[in-house]
Amino acid sequence: MSQIPGPQRRIAIAGAGIGGLTTALALLQQGFEVEVYEQAAQLGEVGAGLQIAPNGTRVLQALGLDAALQACVSPARGKEIRMWNTGQRWNLFDLGDDCLARFGAPYWMVHRGDLHQVLLSAFTQRSRRPVRLNARVTSAHSHDKGVTFELHDGTVHHAEALIAADGVHSVLREQLLGEDKAQFTGLLAWRGLVPMDRIAAHLQKPVGTNWVGPGAHVITYPVRAGALMNVVGIIEREGWRSESWTEPGTHAELLADFGHWHADVCELMRQIEQPFKWALLGRAPQTGWAQGHVCLMGDAAHPTLPFLAQGANMALEDAAVMARCLAAYASPAQAFARFEALRWQRTADIVNRSRDNAQRFHNPQLSDPTLAVDYVSSEWDPEKVRRRYDWLFEYDAWTVPL
Repeated sequence: MSQIPGPQRRIAIAGAGIGGLTTALALLQQGFEVEVYEQAAQLGEVGAGLQIAPNGTRVLQALGLDAALQACVSPARGKEIRMWNTGQRWNLFDLGDDCLARFGAPYWMVHRGDLHQVLLSAFTQRSRRPVRLNARVTSAHSHDKGVTFELHDGTVHHAEALIAADGVHSVLREQLLGEDKAQFTGLLAWRGLVPMDRIAAHLQKPVGTNWVGPGAHVITYPVRAGALMNVVGIIEREGWRSESWTEPGTHAELLADFGHWHADVCELMRQIEQPFKWALLGRAPQTGWAQGHVCLMGDAAHPTLPFLAQGANMALEDAAVMARCLAAYASPAQAFARFEALRWQRTADIVNRSRDNAQRFHNPQLSDPTLAVDYVSSEWDPEKVRRRYDWLFEYDAWTVPL
């Protein structure tokens, strides 16, 4: 490995989402010049809640974003399981002092738009080149001297390397890996936000709650410094295929799916300002992200189901490892190959274990009063919980050997 002074090297990034902007900040910290190309005409608030575990928060803190994020995150005190019909609780783990002591970083719950705005503001302040909007990268060609890529307007651009952070619908993923049709998982997701002052006091605790039930589950946690409750409901449903995050639904449809659940769930569902729905599509882990001077990262490389709450965390980890590899290797092609080698197995494990969690959350035994309590007590035994999550939280993208 040989390191080249960063200012002589210019890296292009396709996509100004969480993964793309975090990668840009990590590269700036290493001394690179960065140019970010974003297909949207303007950057605005999209999506809803994210859970940023210690493996993600330590990336953000090392980029100097702690103070800015403190104003909008909701520090978590813990996680709990609740039974879909009785409301019985099981405490999973402490995410406050115990989390800091064991993993050296906090666990945050945050609105996706708030995190994105902090990243964008930091990039705007630190970079000599602003994000280029309305600039969709449609193709890329790697060659000995770098990469040539084309935008949707027909203009051609050049850089030493191109990082594809263009998300789950990545054009560059299809170019590099071939047509990769996502498969419908049979799961429909509902999401929405509830103003905290509209719900009962006992529902306002700063914890992540996972309601489990036969064929469905519900996840709730506070965001926007505790001003909003993020609510996500997942239910098994065949025959619906929309992957849009912004397709509106109705409260009547939502309550047709969850109106027979515990009164606390029904209260939260009724108070959602506007419910949205989308189909959950899955893709098997694939290799081949790194091809010459072009490399996939984040959702473009390893899209995942949300059942380990690790999608955003994987993108944050990718950002740190990607920047370190590019700083350590003289050739971007070598750096990208090493990045894929370092990241493939971990991300594949997360994708596969996220899929497995869907079966755990929806087990048919949860419909049987004589079996449900024993099932939850066994599946979320403290030792099993540690085995499922500690390996995620312990990972440090800044120190993993290159």
